[in-house]
Amino acid sequence: MSTSDLSSRPHPAAAVSGDRRFFGHPLGLMTLSVTELWERFSYYGMRAILVYYITDTIAAGGLGIDQALGQAVVSIYGTAVYLLSVVGGWFADRLIGAYRATFLGGVIIAAGHVSLSVPGAGFSWLGICLVALGTGFLKPNVSSMVGEFYERDDPRRQSAFSIFYMGINLGSFFSPLVVGEVRDRFGYHAGFVVAAVGMAFALAFFVGGRRLLGGAGDAVPNPITPQERPAVVRMVLGVLAGVAALFVVVGLVGGFGMTTVIDGLSYLAFVVPIVFFVVMYRSPKVSDPERSRLLAYVPLFVAAMLFFMIFEQAATTLATYARDSTELSFLWWDQINPEAFQSVNPLCIILLAPVFAWVWLKTKDRPATPYKFAIGLALAAGSFLFLAAASALAGGEATPAWVLGLVYLIQTLGELCLSPVGLAATTLLAPRAFRGQAMALWFLAPAAGQAITAQLVQVTDGMAPTPFFGGIGAVALVFALAVAALGPWVVRRMRAADAVEGVRTSGD
Repeated sequence: MSTSDLSSRPHPAAAVSGDRRFFGHPLGLMTLSVTELWERFSYYGMRAILVYYITDTIAAGGLGIDQALGQAVVSIYGTAVYLLSVVGGWFADRLIGAYRATFLGGVIIAAGHVSLSVPGAGFSWLGICLVALGTGFLKPNVSSMVGEFYERDDPRRQSAFSIFYMGINLGSFFSPLVVGEVRDRFGYHAGFVVAAVGMAFALAFFVGGRRLLGGAGDAVPNPITPQERPAVVRMVLGVLAGVAALFVVVGLVGGFGMTTVIDGLSYLAFVVPIVFFVVMYRSPKVSDPERSRLLAYVPLFVAAMLFFMIFEQAATTLATYARDSTELSFLWWDQINPEAFQSVNPLCIILLAPVFAWVWLKTKDRPATPYKFAIGLALAAGSFLFLAAASALAGGEATPAWVLGLVYLIQTLGELCLSPVGLAATTLLAPRAFRGQAMALWFLAPAAGQAITAQLVQVTDGMAPTPFFGGIGAVALVFALAVAALGPWVVRRMRAADAVEGVRTSGD
C-alpha cells in the first residue's frame, strides 16, 4: 500500500471516535491489549526459565553453561532487546509503519520460541536471537498504536494506557506460574512450547482484530524521501560498520567467543546513550533552554540506569537465588517452583498502581521528578541491602520464601516511583527536535543497566550472596543520595528553562 493511499485515510482517532464499546474505549484497544497480554505472557514465560535452561547440566536438559556466564547471557539478552527497540522504532517511523513492524516482530518472536522448543544448542541460540530481534520490533510499536486512538487532549488517553498496562501485567503474572509448572513436569523445551503458543495467540488476536484498529499503525509517520535515501543508506552503512568494528576490536583484545558478544553489546549500550546526549546537546536545532533541560536529565538517566541494573536482575541473580538459596515452601504451599517469584512484581503492580496514582493525584504530583527518581533508586538499593542482610543472618542456609517475596515488593514500590514518571520526564526534557526519539532515549537506560549486570556477574563469579547484593545495594544507595542532593539543581535548571520560554514550570 502506498503512502498516498494511507494519507487519504482519516486519522485513526477520527475513525474510531464514536466507538466506546470497550469500557468507554474503541474495540481496537481490546485488540492491542489482548495482543500485548499474550506477547508479554510469551516473553516473561520464556525469560522465567531462561537462566535455568542455560546453566542447567546437559544431562538435565540444559545447555551446561557456567552460572556466571549464563547470567551474563540473560542480562545481555535484555540489553539487546532494548537496543533493538530503538531499531524497531526507527523502522516503523521511517519505513514500514507501526502495524507492519508489530506484525513482523510477532512472527519473528514466534519463530524464536519454536526454535527454542527444539532440542539442540544451535536451535536454542538461534531462538534467543530471534526473540530479542522480534521483541525489539514489537515492543515500542504496539504501545505507539494505542496512542493513535486518541487526540492529544482526549481525557480517555490516560485510562486507555492504564487498561493496556493492566494487560501487560496480567500476562506477566500468569506466565512464570504456567511455564514454571510445565517446565517442572515436562522439561525446558515444553516450557518454550507454552511461550510459543502464547505468541501464537497474540498474533491471532492482532491480525484478527485489524479491522477494529481504524488504520492505527498503517501510516509511516516520517517516510524516507527519495532525496534522503543516499544519506540514510550512508548512515545505516556507517552504523553497521561501526558496530562491526567494535566487535572486532573486542574480539582482538579479549578473544573471540561468547564473551565477545556480551562485551561488545555491553560497550555498545554504554556508548549509544553518550552519543545520543552529545548529538542532542551540540545540535543547532536545540535552544539554550533545551540544553539546560538536557543537562538536568543526565542525573535522572543515570538513576534510571542503576535502577534497572537492579530491577532486571529478577531474571538472573534473583532467579538463581530463588532456585539455590530460598526455601521453596510457604504457608500451605509445600513446593513452590522458583519461577513463581517472578510473578510477584506484576501482581504488586496490579494491586498498587491505582494506589500510587491516587497518591500522586492527592499530592499534586509531588515530590518533584528528581526526588521520585531518587526514592525509586533508594528502594531498589534497599531491596538488595535487605536481601544481603537476610542471607547473612541465614548463615549459608536457605532464606524463607517471604524474604525474596519482600525483595520483589520493595522493588515494585521503587518501580512505581520511578518508571511511570520516567518516560514523561524524558518526553518533557528532550529537545523538541528530538521529541520523537524520546522513547528510544528512555529504552537506553534499561539497556545500559543490564549491560552493567552482564559485566558484574562475570567479575564477581563465585562471590557469596551477602557481599554481592550488599555491595551493589550500597553503591546504588550512594547514587540515590547523590540524585536527591542534585534535586534542587535539577529543578532550578528545569524552571529556568521554562521561565525563558514562558511556559508553566515543569520541575514540580
